[in-house]
Amino acid sequence: MGELLVGAYLQLVEHCDFVGYNVRAPGGKLAGLDELDVVGLRFADDTAYLCEVTTHVGGVLYGKSYDSTLKRIQSKFEKQKAYAAKYLENFDKHICQFWAPRVPVGYMTERLAQIDGLQVVINGEYKRRVDLLRKRARKEQQPTGNDAFRMLQILEAMRE
Repeated sequence: MGELLVGAYLQLVEHCDFVGYNVRAPGGKLAGLDELDVVGLRFADDTAYLCEVTTHVGGVLYGKSYDSTLKRIQSKFEKQKAYAAKYLENFDKHICQFWAPRVPVGYMTERLAQIDGLQVVINGEYKRRVDLLRKRARKEQQPTGNDAFRMLQILEAMRE
């Protein structure tokens, strides 16, 4: 569901013409094992969004420690950059993002902010972006093809 929310944001707020989920490198083999959670392409200004999405509602944690979590996020960021360089070279701008609704404040947020070139959409910023979608869902009734946005439309339209 988190990936669909990010895709809705890319489609409806960032105006991406194409949004793909669980995107893998062409050709299969070992390179095809890694996936990018969400890729958004905006053709008007040749911008590509490459997003890692972690929807752990209890707080982001891979493995047993914050350090192992940070290493994994850094590794995924490196894979985003490599994918962009190899397959999205026609796009002038590559924006790599990490999205998570709950990240412990302190050590984790400080270290994430130090990853040069990675846009971090976590905690309050994640909430602000979802709130933009909710506000839009209150006003718009037509389907967009995104199930998460449709769910927001339903929730925002409910009455007592």
